[in-house]
Amino acid sequence: MIDTLSHGNNMKRITILCLLFILLPLHVFSQGEEKKIFVLKTDNPIEVDGFLNEPIWKKAYEANELFQTQSERKSSSLISTKVKILYDDNFIYFGFSCYDSKPEEIAALLKVRDDDLRDDDSVYILIETSQDTDIYYYFGTNLIGTQFDGIITIDGRTANPDWNGIWKSAGQKTDFGWSAEAAIDLRSLKYESGKDKSLGLSLSRIVPRMLESSFWTGPLDPAFKVAQLGRIKRINLAKAESKIKITPHIINTSEEGTKSEYGGGLDVRYDLSQMVSSHLAIYPDFATVEADQELINLTPFDLYVPEKRDFFLEGSDIYNQKIRLFYSKRIPDIYGGLKLNGRAGGFELSGMSAQAMEDEYTGEGEANFSVFRLKQNVTKSSSIGFLAANRLIDGKNIGTAGIDTLFQFADTFNVMGQFAVSYGDYKKENIAFFLRPSFDSETFHIHAGYTHLGERFGDNVNRVGFIKDDNRREVDTGIGIAFVKDKGDIEEFRFDSNYNVYFGMDGDLRGWRVDGGLTCDFKNKFTFFAQRAQEYYAQDVEIPLISGEDYRNHETKLGIAFNRKEWELAILSFTFGQSFGHSFSLLGISKNLQINRNLAVEYELGRAYFGYGRFYRNQFVHALRATNYITENLMLKLFYQANTRPDNHKVTFEVLFSYRFLPPSGFLQVAYRVGDPRFGMNDESKENTMYLKMGYSF
Repeated sequence: MIDTLSHGNNMKRITILCLLFILLPLHVFSQGEEKKIFVLKTDNPIEVDGFLNEPIWKKAYEANELFQTQSERKSSSLISTKVKILYDDNFIYFGFSCYDSKPEEIAALLKVRDDDLRDDDSVYILIETSQDTDIYYYFGTNLIGTQFDGIITIDGRTANPDWNGIWKSAGQKTDFGWSAEAAIDLRSLKYESGKDKSLGLSLSRIVPRMLESSFWTGPLDPAFKVAQLGRIKRINLAKAESKIKITPHIINTSEEGTKSEYGGGLDVRYDLSQMVSSHLAIYPDFATVEADQELINLTPFDLYVPEKRDFFLEGSDIYNQKIRLFYSKRIPDIYGGLKLNGRAGGFELSGMSAQAMEDEYTGEGEANFSVFRLKQNVTKSSSIGFLAANRLIDGKNIGTAGIDTLFQFADTFNVMGQFAVSYGDYKKENIAFFLRPSFDSETFHIHAGYTHLGERFGDNVNRVGFIKDDNRREVDTGIGIAFVKDKGDIEEFRFDSNYNVYFGMDGDLRGWRVDGGLTCDFKNKFTFFAQRAQEYYAQDVEIPLISGEDYRNHETKLGIAFNRKEWELAILSFTFGQSFGHSFSLLGISKNLQINRNLAVEYELGRAYFGYGRFYRNQFVHALRATNYITENLMLKLFYQANTRPDNHKVTFEVLFSYRFLPPSGFLQVAYRVGDPRFGMNDESKENTMYLKMGYSF
């Protein structure tokens, strides 16, 4: 599969991970003595206006020892930062004093929530609420109080930027530079109440004009480990009251050539405790969810399509596994569903049950889908988990269950493993497992893994999960070496290679694949890459489209990228080779652009040329997104895509107008759609449709 089009969609997570962990001072991750700070409790709430002028701020302890900026520039002495912390029964307050000898150069433009604040002078907070869990909350703000937040889990390896906490922020220009205040509502965090508790903490500040040398130096890989933080000591955390949020909505659907239809739904969120929450949805609205993006597929296997529906997307990180036992895209529209999520005592729990409607695409009847996930941290960076997923239709159960492990034996060595069994139509050859030890240092990576997928394992799992190919014994080895790191104009020059061999359950060779690539990252924000892949499929492999003869495929990919920051991302790549007896070439273009502080545009193009002897076929896939925040409460979003594949021509066009009234409680949405929103489906059965949705939260 060529991932030209999907690359841009992954950049947001990469941006957030880079931001949070590269910007965190590197000494936080060292093996030195743990830093500690004691915080003062206030009896009076702090007015969050950006001025640290309440008398109690003068009495608060300074957290300066937690905050040391590393820089090679002589001009680093021109800035300094002081941080103070207070709390009461409802909030934790942070006060930043950002000294700057050049206040005229302080940048403050971005005002839309979750914008990439690295273009502005900004400050960041990372909080770990319990050492027994692997969840970290991050918060960032700039001079004008713009908010940037999310959750990081699994020792810094995954990020969820869709999480929005409850907090206040403000900033002000001062005679010494600027100051900022942030008040984080404890009700939006999962923590264990009690006296003399401890919270993990890290603090960061970014100055755009000193970005490269001040915050982007040093090795990248160790910065992705949240192994050691400073700590807020002896804080008394009051027990939060249970809270409930009820959001009813009504929706009108007007499809071309038919009468208008009215419907409604209900969304209920209830926190059973500070650590356990539930979510009930009745007739949730999926109509206004953005359409799946079309991709060019050069393989004989199904493509994995990311989930976009909020009900399934929220908290879905916990279901990610090497062998995917649960894949929410298997679930069509639902009558309703119930979710439960919680953390306590080193355990993480998630469960969901949804009653699905008849699937209009497959013709299958109504069904119940259920998934249960339990994970326990064995150590700070090691865990063992259990997952079971089931589909019940016409009284018949089909699904899978299994355990997975991650053991971090040292900073550089870990072992991942998983074992699963499927059930349903097939009761034999339904076992799967894998084991993969790996070693990672700043400049070197090596792994060797083995995966076993029973001959009928995927036939059961693919009713609830995602297995692209079973009847497979796979040996997977890989190596990566950074030959040059942070020298001269080069940030990193790296070679990566992977070798996979596939055998059937009968021991016969099914195929192999060899990948190799060179990547050179320059400090001027450009990246050059070259990749080469060769693969072989045996003639007796029972895979759609390729049975009957041996195939030797090869592809070469060359490309250039500019700036990994999301809203300045640009990628140009060209791939050519042979795929299953046919020559091909593939041009890929991705460009993200922040036109101004309110308007962001993303564009992706994939152009494939296939040769069939004297015949050829062109395929284009265009995708364009534009988001315009007209005001803080008024947003206009556009999505357009076209797939010119001859046997599945498709055009999708969507416009979404969203308005928040009596913010943040009320909302009004108007959406217009042309084409089928589901991946791979053509437009034959879909007419132009208008949606009008209104809701209010109590």
